[in-house]
Amino acid sequence: MIDADLDGVFHALSDPTRRRVVERLSQGPATTSDLARPFDMALPSFTQHLSVLERSGLVTSQKKGRVRTYRLAPQPLEAVDTWLAARRALWTRRLDQLDAFLYDLKEQQT
Repeated sequence: MIDADLDGVFHALSDPTRRRVVERLSQGPATTSDLARPFDMALPSFTQHLSVLERSGLVTSQKKGRVRTYRLAPQPLEAVDTWLAARRALWTRRLDQLDAFLYDLKEQQT
């Protein structure tokens, strides 16, 4: 996944409403009205959130008649997890080096 794709996913997840939609969709597909029900906002405003999620690749939708159903697309989340794991490994390595340095420093002082 390229940086622009990661930027889109992080942007989509930066909003609490969109994070709640992703959490809900992790339980299974849902229609627009089912997803919007828990939120106190107008449907056009809510569908803008869904559009951001869809553009980021986090969700896909399918329309049958007048009903649009959304599904979670896990690939972008897997890419974010991979990116975060690399950052975590880097900082773990750096903190281990700092720990070893401080231990050596303490040993030299005694």
